[in-house]
Amino acid sequence: MTNKFSFRNDYAEGCHANILKALVETNREQQAGYGDDMYSALAKKAIKERFNCPEASVYFVSGGTQANLLMISSILRPHHSVISAESGHIFTNEAGAIEATGHKVHAAASTDGKLTTGSCQQVLDSVIIQPHVVKPKMLYISNSTELGTHYTLSELEALSRFCKEHKLYLFIDGARLGHALSVENSDVTPEDIARLADAFYIGGTKNGALIGEAIVIVNPELQDDFAFQVKQKGALLAKGRLLGIQFMELMKDDLYFDLAGSANQKAMRIKKAFEAGGCSFMTESFTNQIFPILSVTWIEKLAEAFDFFVWKKIDDEHAAIRLITSWATPEAEVDSFIALLKRLI
Repeated sequence: MTNKFSFRNDYAEGCHANILKALVETNREQQAGYGDDMYSALAKKAIKERFNCPEASVYFVSGGTQANLLMISSILRPHHSVISAESGHIFTNEAGAIEATGHKVHAAASTDGKLTTGSCQQVLDSVIIQPHVVKPKMLYISNSTELGTHYTLSELEALSRFCKEHKLYLFIDGARLGHALSVENSDVTPEDIARLADAFYIGGTKNGALIGEAIVIVNPELQDDFAFQVKQKGALLAKGRLLGIQFMELMKDDLYFDLAGSANQKAMRIKKAFEAGGCSFMTESFTNQIFPILSVTWIEKLAEAFDFFVWKKIDDEHAAIRLITSWATPEAEVDSFIALLKRLI
């Protein structure tokens, strides 16, 4: 155990007080199992209204890897593959979960965590479509990305057009979707996400929930029998109400987006302090993840008081660190970090 405050991730804390209160207040109620409860129905209705996708199908599952595995393996046929940025979670951090289902992941070059139509075209050009090789059928993007960046509306529209032109599906990993939609300079709305993607998920685990992600399938062609996939792959919780209650609370009065916006704001305070000290960054991020490039000496000094990831070695004397703020990060800890940084500058 350490007494140092952690900026390592945004799921170190439990859940927002509203969620905990709702779980306690409904604890002794008897509700139908397997997601057929009243609270899951209310949460699904709220999600479809907020994202303006009344005909979508919504499913609650426990985690992001589970959501990715379920969605990708159910959409793709056995000979299909998926294109991801080389930093994409399904390519780097899920223990080969997607490829274990029999679907190859093509890694597209990316310096900022985002796919472009150009990088996707390069992958398509490298694959001669014939029965001897797998056939790309999906683009997988994370928004916000694993490197803290977020997609603009024009970028998402370009990817959506590209998918339609090449008969590909667009699937958005939304583990930090709230943070992407809540950045100050974002021109993307929840409605845009539902309009442009065939399917996406709304991440709760990293934004105020105890656990849980909400898979939203917009394309009606992909909705049939998905419930069977959820059950077959062990993702259907008998006490599905526990996920429904959490998302019902997150959707109330835009709590989900308020929590994400708060996390972003705290990260931007720290970012501005680094900028004032003349520091550069590995990526240009406006979300709750920042990647400043620091000297080894600075990193050692900061690590004496705070916990964080040393993300990437830049050269013998510098490395990029990853700092993540959450909905629950105290402003006092942000103040303390900035105060220590100012002493180093």
